[in-house]
Amino acid sequence: MTARPPVVAVSDAELDDLRARLRGTRWPTRWPVDGWEAGADTTQVRRLAEHWANGYDWRTHEARINALPHRTATVGGTPVHYLRFDGERPGALPIVLTHGWPSTFLELTDLARRLAEPSKHGGDASDAFTVVVPSLPGYPFSPQRPTLPPTLQTHEIWHRLLRDELGFDRYAAHGGDLGAGITSRLAEAYPESLVGIHLLAVAAPQEYDAASLTLDEQTYLDQVAGWSAQEGGYQHQQSTRPLTLAHALSDSPAGLLAWIVEKYRAWSDSGGDLSSRFTDDFVLTQASLYWFTGTISTSFRPYYEYARGLTRRVEKVSVPTAVAVFPADLTRPPRSWAERTYDVTRYTSMPRGGHFAAHEEPGLLADDITEFFRPLR
Repeated sequence: MTARPPVVAVSDAELDDLRARLRGTRWPTRWPVDGWEAGADTTQVRRLAEHWANGYDWRTHEARINALPHRTATVGGTPVHYLRFDGERPGALPIVLTHGWPSTFLELTDLARRLAEPSKHGGDASDAFTVVVPSLPGYPFSPQRPTLPPTLQTHEIWHRLLRDELGFDRYAAHGGDLGAGITSRLAEAYPESLVGIHLLAVAAPQEYDAASLTLDEQTYLDQVAGWSAQEGGYQHQQSTRPLTLAHALSDSPAGLLAWIVEKYRAWSDSGGDLSSRFTDDFVLTQASLYWFTGTISTSFRPYYEYARGLTRRVEKVSVPTAVAVFPADLTRPPRSWAERTYDVTRYTSMPRGGHFAAHEEPGLLADDITEFFRPLR
């Protein structure tokens, strides 16, 4: 049964411990390289860490987090945290929004509000959604599943949450990053329940003839290979030896901060200037959520499970699919590549934005989701 979650309440002792750890950080010896050339820039990480220890007001953000429409449910024996934003009109189409890594539910709140109450953002109330934003298992406020391999995969938990707990027989879904894979598996497994899906990334076809590749597709695959070689070290570590990394990041808040802030800068449409897309307080609140819930370790599990063959592979998705491609995202699949796996009925090349589109460009993303689902309601 759906229940009210406990209030988010970090103790003074936990805050004092965090600040003491930050102030006692043993910083790495500097290299003769410029800025972010070899990874996280110590000057910027140190500046953020000093603000986290001495200026950042967790209590203000804690109160704002507590004011969100939190819910919890137990699905297949596993507690799941989620936010529910009721649509501003009766009978609003339900939609589940799924985040990725190193994100949390918090990153999707602006998008959720725009979808639930479009009239407050220049839209029409008839386009309202009832928005459900679950936290991935093992991420802030959702405990990890108790077994490995898990009894239920995440897309199965989502379906049971939407159908059995919330009573939605038909619903929509959106996701990026890890959330795109979960959304894809959800649509493949339960096509009778999905009105359609909206994605920021697509699964590769299980098989294809290399001779059939178009120039755009080959260019895309070359770009993916180049990105993996230059930027994919984190993914390889989190897929192969995540617990070795977890010891360091669970003990050092500065280490945790460096690990995720480098991704916010590199994967966003920031032009190298983190502050152009994210305030210091936003980054530190995300880091605080991981720190205080002790979930940076368990947030790596989706990578490990996929690499070990414990996650279902996407083969063919038959429900109507929209793909939105943001120019600074990790990869930018051409429409023909997506069509090898999905029934693509809408494809949008966005003018700006990156991997964290729900935070970077919530208006653009909300408009695209709304327009895609309007004829499917």
